[in-house]
Amino acid sequence: MPPHDSSSARAPEPEGRGQSAGPARQVLSDSVYEQIKAMVMDHEIAPGARVGIEALSRALGVSPTPVREALARLESDGLVVKRSLSGYRATELLTREGLEELFEMRLLLEPRAAALAAINATEEQLDAIERLVEEMQTHPGPTGRYADYRDFAALDQRFHDAIAVASQRPLLADAVERLHSHLHVFRLRSVRSADDPTLAEHERVVRAILRRKPDRAAEAMAEHLTRSLQRQLSQDPKS
Repeated sequence: MPPHDSSSARAPEPEGRGQSAGPARQVLSDSVYEQIKAMVMDHEIAPGARVGIEALSRALGVSPTPVREALARLESDGLVVKRSLSGYRATELLTREGLEELFEMRLLLEPRAAALAAINATEEQLDAIERLVEEMQTHPGPTGRYADYRDFAALDQRFHDAIAVASQRPLLADAVERLHSHLHVFRLRSVRSADDPTLAEHERVVRAILRRKPDRAAEAMAEHLTRSLQRQLSQDPKS
C-alpha cells in the first residue's frame, strides 16, 4: 500500500472563499481609497495635515489594513507623503512656482507625445481617444466637490495618458502618467465657467491626431497646456 498522502485528505476550502474573498477585498480596498482620496481633494484632510491610520479606520468603519493600502496608493499618486517618524501627511498644495514647473514638464513631454501619436497610433487607439473626448462632454467639470467631478477628472487624465501611450514610446508614456497632473491641478479647486474651453481644446488635439498631422497635433497640445496654465494662474493660487 502506498504511503498515505496527507495533502489529499485536506478538507476542501469553504465554497467561495478563494473565489469571492479576493474580489470582495479589492472592492473594499478601492472604496476606501476613493473615500480618502475625496477627503484629500476636498481638503477635508487639510494640505500638510497628518493622516492618522487609526482615526481613518474608525471614521470609515473599516480595519486599518485597507486604510494602509489606500494610503500607499495615494502616496504613489503624490497626494500623501510618508515620513519615517510621523507617518503619513497630505502633501501641500502646489505653489505658483510648483504649478509653473509642472506645466513646464508637461510642455516638454505632451506635445511630443501628441506628434508621435499622430504618426504611430493604431486605429483602435484613435477610436479610444475619440471616445474619451465624447464621454467627457457628458460629465460636469470641477465646479463642486470632488465626488461631483471625479469622472471628469479621471477622463481628463485618461485622455492625456491615452495620447502618450499611442505615441508608442513607453518611457514617454510612463513619464506623462507619473506626473499625476490632473490630481494636483484639480486639487487647487479652481472654478470653471460653463463656457470652459478645455473640451474644445481637446477636440483640436484629437482632430490633428486623427488627420495624422504631427506638427499640428504638437501645436494644438502646446496651445491647450499653455492656456490651461494661464487659466490656473488667473485663479491666483497661494504661494
